Amino acid sequence: MIKKLYLPLVALLVLAFSSCSKMGELDPSYFTTDPEVLEAIGGKVPVTITGKFPEKYFKKTATVEVTPVLRWDGGEAKGQPAMFQGEKVQGNDQTISYKMGGTYTMKASFDYVPEMAKSELYLDFKIKKGKKEYTIPSVKIADGVIATSELPTVKSANAAYAADAFQRIIKQAQEAQIMFLIQQANIRASELKSEGIKDFNKKVVAVNGDKKNFKLNNIEISAYASPDGGVKLNTGLAEDRQENTEKYLNKQLKKGEIETQVDAKYTAQDWEGFQELVSKSNIQDKDLILRVLSMYQDPEQRETEIKNISSVYKTLADEILPQLRRARLTANYDVIGRSDEEINAAFDAKEDSISVDELLYAATLTQDNARKEAIYKRTIEKYPNDFRAYNNLGMISYAAGDLNAAENYFKQAASKSASAAEVNTNLGLCELCKGNVAEAETYLSKSTGANTANEALGNLYIKQGQYDRAVQAFGDTKTNSAALAQILAKDYNKAKSTLEAVKNPDAYTDYLMAIVGARTNNADLVKSSMAKVGQKDASLKASAQNDREFAKYANEIQ
Repeated sequence: MIKKLYLPLVALLVLAFSSCSKMGELDPSYFTTDPEVLEAIGGKVPVTITGKFPEKYFKKTATVEVTPVLRWDGGEAKGQPAMFQGEKVQGNDQTISYKMGGTYTMKASFDYVPEMAKSELYLDFKIKKGKKEYTIPSVKIADGVIATSELPTVKSANAAYAADAFQRIIKQAQEAQIMFLIQQANIRASELKSEGIKDFNKKVVAVNGDKKNFKLNNIEISAYASPDGGVKLNTGLAEDRQENTEKYLNKQLKKGEIETQVDAKYTAQDWEGFQELVSKSNIQDKDLILRVLSMYQDPEQRETEIKNISSVYKTLADEILPQLRRARLTANYDVIGRSDEEINAAFDAKEDSISVDELLYAATLTQDNARKEAIYKRTIEKYPNDFRAYNNLGMISYAAGDLNAAENYFKQAASKSASAAEVNTNLGLCELCKGNVAEAETYLSKSTGANTANEALGNLYIKQGQYDRAVQAFGDTKTNSAALAQILAKDYNKAKSTLEAVKNPDAYTDYLMAIVGARTNNADLVKSSMAKVGQKDASLKASAQNDREFAKYANEIQ
């Protein structure tokens, strides 16, 4: 009898004990992450976690809160928790079978901070069963964080240069017209006394007499007849007007002892000029006249159809046609600016006559940054409202690593021209250096036209995690940032070529080359590149000890 009572009692005790027992610690083998080693992308550390609750583990009346936590020395960051429930729990969370267990996937994303470079990803578990709550030991599921995308290569980017508009040779032209009466080719004395002809002759004499500052290239004569007569008549008129004008001009040139080429031509019926004058006029039936010109190409048919528009023909005869009976004189000449030596001398002598573009050009004639700064500061003194000198002073400061001074100059430039593409490009770079990606994007949306706009956009795309787009923006640019984009896009051969071509390689150039070595299993490249890093920046080399890019190369980075 006692034996019969004992066996059921033992079974009840076992059942009661198993129902009250806690859910135990989970083995790390139940979890995987993608990526296996965490990586900063676009200022975030994203991860997809796949987990498993084993068979006969998840109590039927339990709920489990799983929280991803990225921990480092002195801090941690928590991701969004996920909830799971047993088979007898009434709720909307994922149900896990006690007998079969179950798998799940959850995503997490952490805002990147530099301390995460040496960190580990854990899962924390909080279990609730009835009124009882308890935790089980956290499970480490991944190492983190590869932070290559956060390398500050943007600080060595090329700021945008605001160019001068200096031209040593500027092409100019002086024009004048001699008007003729209807069906006449003789040049009237009144025409030769017109202000236009007087100014033309004076300019030709002045240009020819100052061979240091000017060069007279040629004089063109274009003679015309209006299209209101027959083709034969107009051809003779236009040809005679050309010859008479050419005789007058040659006489003037001989008188002034001026030698230059004269190119003369005539147009028998100036339909092109007629169309232009009608288009600009307000005469009645203007559109009808223009339609006739487009419909008919034969000169005589055109003339006939236009004369048939009797309502406007008198206006044409009085206002339009007389303007077409002419000979146009055009003197083509070059304005010759100062030589490089003369511009430098003018700056050194503090000549007041030096122009803003001559000053800005002078800065391009030296590689001495101190002289460049002096030139730009003189430009600001003399032309305080021109943004370009402020911008270019900022460019010099940016290249020297003085971000505060650079930003100050760029903001002064913006106060003179807020829409200038160069200024917006450079302010965008400054914001990227400070980690303000949204502000940088606002500036760079107005960078179109700046000489380094695409390079700046490439740096923006790196910060946004758009690596393929960054590579495209950089194109053939040979900079640290261009190589960084290629590394992040996993084009290691191209990255290596880019780094080898960087004009002024610095410690980050070599550091990136070491990363290329690590990612391509080239221990010798890691070692030789890291040795160069140590020669240029000991602190950067020291940081490699915590960089998971070099987890397998402890000896090579010593």
